[in-house]
Amino acid sequence: MKKTFFIFGCVFTLLAGGNPTANSTQHYSSSYKGQEYREIKSLSNEDIDELQKGKGWGLAKAAELNGMPGPLHLLEMKEEIKLSEVQVSQIEQLYEKMKKEAIPLGLELIILEKKLNEAFADRTIDEKGLKSLLEQVANTYMALRYVHLSAHLKTPSILTPSQIETYNKLRGYFSDDPCKNIPKGHDPELWKKHHDCP
Repeated sequence: MKKTFFIFGCVFTLLAGGNPTANSTQHYSSSYKGQEYREIKSLSNEDIDELQKGKGWGLAKAAELNGMPGPLHLLEMKEEIKLSEVQVSQIEQLYEKMKKEAIPLGLELIILEKKLNEAFADRTIDEKGLKSLLEQVANTYMALRYVHLSAHLKTPSILTPSQIETYNKLRGYFSDDPCKNIPKGHDPELWKKHHDCP
């Protein structure tokens, strides 16, 4: 009789969950899984590409999402926004200056993140070294963010209120109906799902 209960118990355990150890390890699976193969663990290939090319890297959201356009996107949409030749020239100068300053800072940030990564990988880092590296990273990040935000800060004085309004509409911001204005670069299905669109 005891043997029958033991066999029944084993079968029930297998049917209910299989290997309890396997289930618990799945529960603890990290969202970082796969990133351990990156050369620089804290930066994706897309991050590195943006930094190398002086792109925005999301650093100017405080300006962009509050109605202060970015120079690159203005140039991309110059016909729709009806920029004059003078405006295009001013924005091109602003963009070139921004890019010229952003690229070396982006490259410096990559180098610093690589140093930080290697120090942890080699187990050569201590608290003093960590603090020093993080201060360098923070200073470079601040300088890079300043470059991008300051460029956005200058665009409103070049544009008319109507042009700024058109820019925001084209970018999909401040719309009464987000379902009809999906921003460029967003997955349409995910956007609609997030905004409960029909």
